[in-house]
Amino acid sequence: MATLLVKNALVVTMDEQRRELADGGLYAVDGVLRTVGPTTSLPATADTVMDLKGHIVLPGLINGHHHLDQTLTRALPAAQNNNLFRWLKAHYELWAARTPEASRTATLVGCAELALSGCTTVFDHAYVFRNGCAVDDQIAAAKEIGIRFAVSRGSMSLGQSKGGLPPDSCVEDEDDILKDCERVIGRYHDAGPGSMTQIVLAPCSPFSVTPELLRQSAALGRRHGIRLHTHLCETVDEERYTLGRYGMRPVEYMRSVDWAGDDVWYAHAIHVNDAEIQEFARAGIGACHCPCSNMRLASGIAPVMKYRRAGVKVGIGVDGSASNDGNHMLGEVRQAMLLARLQIGLRPPEGPDTILSTSDPSRDAEWMTARQALELATLGSASLLGRDDIGALAVGKQCDFFAVDLNSLGYAGALADPVAATLFCAPQSARHTVVAGRPVVRDGQIVTIDLDRTVAEHNRHAARLAAMA
Repeated sequence: MATLLVKNALVVTMDEQRRELADGGLYAVDGVLRTVGPTTSLPATADTVMDLKGHIVLPGLINGHHHLDQTLTRALPAAQNNNLFRWLKAHYELWAARTPEASRTATLVGCAELALSGCTTVFDHAYVFRNGCAVDDQIAAAKEIGIRFAVSRGSMSLGQSKGGLPPDSCVEDEDDILKDCERVIGRYHDAGPGSMTQIVLAPCSPFSVTPELLRQSAALGRRHGIRLHTHLCETVDEERYTLGRYGMRPVEYMRSVDWAGDDVWYAHAIHVNDAEIQEFARAGIGACHCPCSNMRLASGIAPVMKYRRAGVKVGIGVDGSASNDGNHMLGEVRQAMLLARLQIGLRPPEGPDTILSTSDPSRDAEWMTARQALELATLGSASLLGRDDIGALAVGKQCDFFAVDLNSLGYAGALADPVAATLFCAPQSARHTVVAGRPVVRDGQIVTIDLDRTVAEHNRHAARLAAMA
């Protein structure tokens, strides 16, 4: 049995008591936490001992929505100043032209950047499978780097000729999609505690798949106990699309095709009304907040604090690396906190329906705190994935954590509240990131892959795609 001891750190547990241990640590056996508490309560020795005095240790952050292949098309000139629909049209054919080798390096690059920002679990919404690419490429790469990975066998089947947004050359036959969904579930999905690989079914969006594919995907997922995910309520253009084509707002439309349940979570979920928020809460539907992408594409501000007050499951995602255009999970959490604060200062309908100043004490509960934002990215995102074995540092949970050096330049003068400093100050890189008790980042460096070689190869693949734009 492999044992790991962490001691002398400030430990933010996110456990049921939300303990913050000033001189704490943890002890794990074979990647499972056995003790989390004061340093004096821990065993004296272990196979691996990490003395993290002067560091803050937090549960590994969980990325609830991403598109790793988009690291190949970051900052593409033709898509820098567009909203979602025009941005997608600038990218679809480039994504379809990637190769399995390019997909591998994109997964490695994205996951490495995420790990360096404290992320230990990644959900990737893959939905363009052309040119020989398959989910298998990404799963193999995630295992290579050592990240905990959930990935969708996503899909697009509604091309432009049938009223969808993507080009016909980028979509697939629906029978082929469902057949491959069955294959990857059988081959890769691990539903057990500590799972490193899970499959999600994720038709891309209401404007890129048919109602029948949505219904069949939901039925297939529920037959196998697989979670369901899609983009929804991201833009007003999407709302206009479903109203014009189906005569329904997006949430009502998804309900009509069996996509309302506690096994469903939506990415973005910005343009919802109060009744739809209550529906999310009643049905157990989750929402993944992607603040940087929403700002980059001028999509809007998700009503995250309204969701929280209603009891809706909410997590955080970095979203596509070509609509962010980064993979810094701690930075995304900071942005979520700041964007929620901006929202309370806006006039209705974007902001709260009130004439009270933001300085009024009766509005104090509207302010998202640093600890609430961190909770979204840990326990919140874990709830979206349907997992109770990650998201907190507590006995019986997985040994997933990251550590940041509190003596770094970025935190100078901020140590009156080090937990809040992780978000109020400029986002820092992880000094250590550990997944299932094994290091992915040690002393600020990725240790599981040759990162320089990977980046060089990745840039060659990206240059080929950029030349096609």
